[in-house]
Amino acid sequence: MKSFNWKEKSKEEWDNRASYWSSRSQNMWDSGSRKDIIPFLNKHLASQSKILDVGCGDGYGTNKLHTLGHELIGVDISEEMITHAKKKNSNIPFLVADVQDIPLEDKSVDAIVCINVLEWVEVPYHALEEFKRIVSKDGLLCVGILGPTAGPRTNGYRKVYGDHTISNTMMPWEFQKLAEENGFTLVDELAVYKEGVKKQHYEGLSTQLKQALSFMWVFLLRKEGK
Repeated sequence: MKSFNWKEKSKEEWDNRASYWSSRSQNMWDSGSRKDIIPFLNKHLASQSKILDVGCGDGYGTNKLHTLGHELIGVDISEEMITHAKKKNSNIPFLVADVQDIPLEDKSVDAIVCINVLEWVEVPYHALEEFKRIVSKDGLLCVGILGPTAGPRTNGYRKVYGDHTISNTMMPWEFQKLAEENGFTLVDELAVYKEGVKKQHYEGLSTQLKQALSFMWVFLLRKEGK
């Protein structure tokens, strides 16, 4: 039986999804689940920050940050995604790269954005170490992690049969614990709730219970130390 190569399978699956993703990305960033992320992040950024967008997809969100006056670099494991991204804005460097092996120098960016990416890597810790290497001292890390009942998590369902998938099972609380154990401090957070969830449903609940009702939880963290 051929061994499972997570990286190769990930490239294949995201290449296959690139056109579908690109057809939906504008709505996600302008009026859907991602519409509040850029305003949330931008209020913490210095003007003209240098930002790395990891898992940039077709580059729509990357371009929105660029229009705010920041310097952007986008990376994605999928060549097809990067092809779409370059068509959207040829002035932004878009690179094909694995999240665990990004071709940038140490401490070379002010901030990293990584939305719904770490749920799709084999070992999230290795990706976080790469982020820690690249972001500057006191730099920012903005990470969105799917809530436990978010629809895209069904991509990992076949694990219950012992099948291989490119989706891991990391929950928002697990990511926060991982980040805090490895040199990042929580600065702010943003809840993106599932459709139908109203304020009265989560008001007064603990953070973990709020996360259980969310579609996505967005963490804004600061790198501590060197």
